[in-house]
Amino acid sequence: MARPQKLRRICFEPEYDSFSPNGVPQSESIFLTLDEFEAIRLIDFEKLTHEQCALQMQISRTTVTEIYEKARFKLADCLINGKSLCISGGKYRFCDGLESCCKKCHRLDSTAKIIMNKGENVMRIAVTYESGEIFQHFGHSSQFKLYDVSEGKVENSQVVDTNGAGHGALAGFLNQYKVDVLICGGIGGGAQTALTQAGIQLYAGNTGSADAAVDAFLLGILAQNTNATCDHHSHGAGHTCGEHGCGGH
Repeated sequence: MARPQKLRRICFEPEYDSFSPNGVPQSESIFLTLDEFEAIRLIDFEKLTHEQCALQMQISRTTVTEIYEKARFKLADCLINGKSLCISGGKYRFCDGLESCCKKCHRLDSTAKIIMNKGENVMRIAVTYESGEIFQHFGHSSQFKLYDVSEGKVENSQVVDTNGAGHGALAGFLNQYKVDVLICGGIGGGAQTALTQAGIQLYAGNTGSADAAVDAFLLGILAQNTNATCDHHSHGAGHTCGEHGCGGH
């Protein structure tokens, strides 16, 4: 029996997940997996050695070399033959944003530790937050508003900063704050997977007042739309966070 493939740890979800040669709208697509993207990022952009990359991705150096060489060939194929590049899929897990590998590691201060200690039989709801409204791009959220609910009523609320954590790492951030439910607007497929793995229930596709959304949740009338990807937001040429032209991630 073949040994199960070990998941590769990645600390960065790409901001741009598709690229096409100018003037060639229907070129052949090449798929670069997220773990291949991470190897390119760490070795070519962060200037890590293969050994350092292996340590960060928690795989062997030989595996890193195989991933890296495959990724470099795919990039060369796109550049030389005018093919489109799509970044999607792979065997990976997101860093939780709290490990020493991640430059965006969230170090909890004393206030955060107090907030984390929620009482028994308390449901904690997090809402992507900006100026009282539901922030519409989960991966770029700089703040969450946390609501502690007991016996169907909000007993306490608190706004917390993400301190630079983004995309998949935010699932680890929310997990550290013992969040049970997330209410947000648009959210990418990779982040949805990370939330599922963290056991956090998702209510996506919501807009308007954060407080009103929590009230609607408690009344059982809040929309739950896991297909509410963030493709309606602009992130620059060639990027859609959710319903990718190349299959999503």
